[in-house]
Amino acid sequence: MHRPLLRHAAVALALLATATTLAAQQFPTNATHGKRPTRLVIRNATIIDGNGTPARGPVDIVVEGNTITDIVALDPVATGRGQSRRPAGDVNIDATGKYVLPGLINAHAHLQSQRSGHSLDGYEYNLKLWLANGITSVREVGSESDTGIVNIRERSAKGDIVAPRIFAYPMLMGGGARIKTPADARARVQYLKKIGVDGIKITGIERDLMAAMEDEAKKLGLPIAHHVGVEETNAWDDIEFGTRSIEHWYGIPDAAIPYLRQHFPSNYNYANETDRFRWAGRLWREADPKILDSVLTMMVKKNVAWVPTMDIYEASRDLQRAQTQPWFSEYLHPSLAWYFKPDPANHGSYFIGWSSTDEVYWKENYRLWMSALRDFERKGGTIGCGDDAGFIYQLYGYGLIREMELHAEAGFNPIKIIQHCTGNNAKILGHEDKLGRVRAGWLADLIVVDGNPLEDLKVLYAGGTTGLKDGKEIRTHGSEWVIKDGIPYNGPQLLREVKAIVDKAKASGAK
Repeated sequence: MHRPLLRHAAVALALLATATTLAAQQFPTNATHGKRPTRLVIRNATIIDGNGTPARGPVDIVVEGNTITDIVALDPVATGRGQSRRPAGDVNIDATGKYVLPGLINAHAHLQSQRSGHSLDGYEYNLKLWLANGITSVREVGSESDTGIVNIRERSAKGDIVAPRIFAYPMLMGGGARIKTPADARARVQYLKKIGVDGIKITGIERDLMAAMEDEAKKLGLPIAHHVGVEETNAWDDIEFGTRSIEHWYGIPDAAIPYLRQHFPSNYNYANETDRFRWAGRLWREADPKILDSVLTMMVKKNVAWVPTMDIYEASRDLQRAQTQPWFSEYLHPSLAWYFKPDPANHGSYFIGWSSTDEVYWKENYRLWMSALRDFERKGGTIGCGDDAGFIYQLYGYGLIREMELHAEAGFNPIKIIQHCTGNNAKILGHEDKLGRVRAGWLADLIVVDGNPLEDLKVLYAGGTTGLKDGKEIRTHGSEWVIKDGIPYNGPQLLREVKAIVDKAKASGAK
């Protein structure tokens, strides 16, 4: 071998030895649940960033206060640039063999203290389930109280409560007692701006009211999330008026149906939810592919994002699966279980006379819907993640991980799916400059996952998974550490606290 080659080989071996020595140093976990350290270092982590790039590591992630201040690579190339010592920290989390992601963002969430008059024992149950499933930020769309959600947002920001970061998007509905005219719509937007909300969710709105509301919201800097129903407005109006995101999927296939109206039977009644959801399962088949292509193209051009919430309708295609989810036995609050039972009085509890024929139509609906999502992203569209849990057999937090699995079923790579639920959601919120990334200068919202979500998204579920490897049972623990705003929370501890709430409610005979 030539001398230059020998020298290069010797240098490479020396660099590798240095990197191996650095990575082998021991820094046992000594983080305290719920207490923000001055300087936290997450050691030996493999990063999956929220920008769609492949995993990389090992690295040490330095957090000071509530901010990521440095990411120190421990690889041979980095050591060759002069990195020869590990960063110091007051507190350490050992992430050896684990993956660190940006905290998941739930872009379509509901904070609920009761269901149909039955108490959930306050908000603690809801908030801790979100955190336990690695969700560090939520866009709350349609709270029980306009000012109440703003207050909870502020308490979360101060660290007074154990909760994700909250983005408050109260609801604005047309045709109600308060919103009858365009002037009413503008006044409602002005009121919401005054109390300090982050954005607005609209639903059930007439076109003239929507035009006025969106115009006023744009002037005041309030982004709009639109749950389109069977109404005057559809995706073409979102494109024209400048909606930030379309929720679920209503309004998109509607806009691609010739003559802009689905073929309903003569006895159809939208107010009857069994009718509503039965025929919603036959909507995508009526969309004209050429018109749909134009709708998706214009959504991309006008920067209208799409938050599909596929998980919340899954019971329509497989009711038995939805009713028997494994986490229900320990973590489903009896009041929520009561709400899920078929009952016309409860929104989304519409499974009265639900048939295998209905499920077959909904399975086709999902195939067409997923195809449209793939086309939308191929065109450059922004897809987000939300779960809409608290309805239709979906449990807070768990619903978002199921949503990620459905994105995989739709054909998206796990790296892109993580981007949907982190970087893309941060963009939809308008905070892509500080959330949704594992990057120096960004806020310290991170999750330390026990397992590789690129191999199996199920490792993200709170409580983890059980499997076999080399003939031995392997148990993972989900998001072992959930760091929100620089505050580390132990995932298994959060889950134990949720179980205690549920056990107490069951013992009291609550429903």
